[in-house]
Order: sequence, then structure tokens, then C-alpha cells
Amino acid sequence: MNELLKVRRDKLAAFREMGVAPFGHRFEVSHHNAAVLEQYANLEGEDESAEEVTIAGRLMAIRGHGKASFSVIMDRTGRIQIYFKLDVLGEEKYKQFKLLDIGDIIGVKGHVFRTRRGELTVRVDDFDLLSKSLRPLPEKFHGLTDTEIRYRQRYVDLIMNPEVMNTFVARTNIIKSIRNYLDSRDFLEVETPVLGTIAGGAAARPFITHHNTLDLDMYLRIATELNLKRLVVGGMERVYEIGRVFRNEGMDVRHNPEFTSIEIYQAYADYNDLMDVTEGIVRDAAMAVCGSLQVDYQGITIDYSSFKRISMNDAVKEATGKDFLSCETVEEARAMADEIGVPYEKRFGIGGILNAAFEEKVEETLIQPTFITGHPTEISPLAKRNPEDPRITDRFECFVYGRELANGFTELNDPIDQEGRFMDQLKAREDGDDEAHMMDRDFITALEYGLPPTGGLGIGVDRLVMFLTDSASIRDVLLFPTMKPLAE
Repeated sequence: MNELLKVRRDKLAAFREMGVAPFGHRFEVSHHNAAVLEQYANLEGEDESAEEVTIAGRLMAIRGHGKASFSVIMDRTGRIQIYFKLDVLGEEKYKQFKLLDIGDIIGVKGHVFRTRRGELTVRVDDFDLLSKSLRPLPEKFHGLTDTEIRYRQRYVDLIMNPEVMNTFVARTNIIKSIRNYLDSRDFLEVETPVLGTIAGGAAARPFITHHNTLDLDMYLRIATELNLKRLVVGGMERVYEIGRVFRNEGMDVRHNPEFTSIEIYQAYADYNDLMDVTEGIVRDAAMAVCGSLQVDYQGITIDYSSFKRISMNDAVKEATGKDFLSCETVEEARAMADEIGVPYEKRFGIGGILNAAFEEKVEETLIQPTFITGHPTEISPLAKRNPEDPRITDRFECFVYGRELANGFTELNDPIDQEGRFMDQLKAREDGDDEAHMMDRDFITALEYGLPPTGGLGIGVDRLVMFLTDSASIRDVLLFPTMKPLAE
């Protein structure tokens, strides 16, 4: 134990010797700090509040240890100055004050006044020690800046960096906004299992766990899609779920193994309707937390007042001059890809190569909000074929700043077609694609009972929060991002 930790434990013992419980009990709070500052903003001169206020929070600064001391206390709404004075507290209580450290949590009773320098301050008439801090906070002028420590010790990050608290308050408000948008349109929020015997609804590698009682390997869900569509079969015409999904894949500034998504399904709608829903959700969220549809992200102003819509093939044609859907054979598509330097795998058909060209040449250029439509059937096992061109589906992806924000489509409700798509996915798994979809016989059975024409949508909540809080990394918008354990 280093000297700083020892000193704090010595003070802990001193409090106990004085009969003061260093880890207190319930404390009745009348005001948060921001409310005090707002309520008494017009207090002038030597006036003092008639009302006693009680506040609680963490000591963030202590200035002076003579017969009077100004300190700063922080709660979830911000900071306020407090004033300890020997003549007011008395010797015994002031002796307790002298044992306080930065980081201690206290409850304060007092009256509000304005100092000669004009700062609203609470004069402490009495205080209670609510929790003795046994570890010193990071040095105040430099704060907590090491991102590795910030993510591992988010509790300290929240204490030291007010902007971090603001980000997570914004996250909560974004999710509230999404719920309000959907609830007001007669959608029903539901919950579906996290554990299942099949990992379905997306192309991703799952996490595997084991159920001891059933002696059964199970998967953590990679999407909520198939269960939500089962509910639409059952008559829940408008459903959504906000929840964690898990994908056993790479980690970078845009990806975390567990993340929050929202999936939305609307009977008797199609992908065009769900593009409208996407725009509405994003715009409402932007207004809720930013107060504007023009939002700065990493030095670029993103304009959410307008969303472009263009097919994948047309976007690739604009960028490269190549029309992959004009190809009659996969050999023609491979030749086109070779000409423009697009890598592809041997198993790719025309649609797979078109998608590879899009990812290589177009995706990162989509800075302003853009819907890409007309995804190849080959890469869309759950989307309905376009009635005019069966090589593509009625699907969209929404991109912002070169990154996917949302994915949606007119749902495939033909059980025979769906079974054939699953069989194609099984073949892809046999050919080495470990992200290809598994066969889900029960889902086929559900479709055989009849899924009404339905539009579906999935939005990455974490990514939306990143865009609306100007956060460069997904770890900045997850309270507890996945981290490799430190060596003991």
C-alpha cells in the first residue's frame, strides 16, 4: 500500500475514533446543484436564501484549511461552491471537515449566498460524511486522459471528465427519443431470448455457451430478427426490440463484440416505408440531443434534413463506370472487377462481386446520409426479391460518414423461397463461409402459417449515438466496452 492510500485509511480510522461512520446512510436531498444555481441566480449582494438547501455529492476541490475554506462539490448535474467556516460549524464539526479528502462523498445543509467575487455558494451549516474515498482521484489539472484506463475504470472517467457524463446522458435521451417515435406510431416494444439453439437473423459468427441442465450448446443471439418476425406471424403487427446482440468478431473503433441494436417490423409495409421510419427516428433523435438537423461529426457537418436514395448498382456505376448487373456470366463480372482492382472470392456470384465493388469503391465515400438500395439476392437471404429483377432484393442500407447506420428490407414471406435461400446459405457454410446463415426449420414453419407483407429495419444504436455526440470510437459511447483483462 502506497503512502497516499495509507493516509486515507488513517483518516478513516480517525473518523471512527470520533464516532463518525465513514460510510453513512440515507441522506435527504432537497436540491441538485444545477437547481440551486438556477433558483438563486438572481440573488444579489449580501442577500442570503431564506430556505435551507440540502445537497450531496463528491468533493472535487478543497481550498484553505484555516478557520474557513471554500470547496467544490459535484453531483450528476454539475458543480457548486460550498463554504466551511469554523464559527458556523463549531470546533468538533470543523475538526471533521479537516479530515475530508478530495473524492469524499458528503451531504451538506446550508444557505445560499453570493461571494464578493460574485459566485453563488452554499454556506455549510452542517454536513455528514456519506462515503470516505480510500483512493485519490487523478491529478486535477491533467485529469484522466489515458483512454485505456478511462475505458477500464469508467467510474473514474465519469467523475473526472464532465463531457463523458454528457455523452451518456445524450445516449439515454436518444433511446428515449426512439421509443417515443415508435410508441406514438402504435408499435409494441417486446423482448425476445438472448440464448438460442440457432444463431440466425444476420451473417455473423456467434458466441457459444453451454446450458448445464439441458446439456446443450447454445448461441448468444446475433440478431433479434427471426423471433420478431415470428411475432408478426402471430398477429403483433408492429413490434420492436431494443437490446444487446453479440457477435464473435473483430474489435476496432466501430465494432464491439456486444452492442445495442433496435429492430423494427411493420406488417403491411415495405422497405420504402421503413426508409421513412429510419429518417424519422434519426431526425427526432438529432433534434432531441442536438437541437438541429445539421450536426458536426469529426469536423464535417452532417445534414440529416435530406437522405439520398440510390441503388447499389447505380452507385458503383457512378464511381467506377462499371455496370455489374449487365453481366450475363460470373466470368464477365470477374473481368470487370479485375479491371478496377476489386478483390473477390472464388465463391462469389455476380451479386457478391457487385457487393465487393460497392464496399471497395463506394461505401467510404457516402458521407452525407444515403440509402443504398437494390442489394443482390445472393447477399440478402432474408429479403424479398424485387418483382422486376429477381437478382436483387427490396433492401436498403443507410450510410453516414462512410459507415452503415441501418439495414432494412421488405421481408421474405414466401416459405418455399426462404427454405431455398437457407439451403444456399448452408452450401456457403460448407464452402467455408462461417458467417453464412444456419437453417432454421421452425422459422420456415412459422412462415408456412403466413407472414403478412412486412417491412423490417435494424439500426445500430451505438453508431447513432456516435454520430450525434461526435464520438470517434464506439468505446466512447459504451459505458463498459469489452477489454482484454490485465495480467495479474
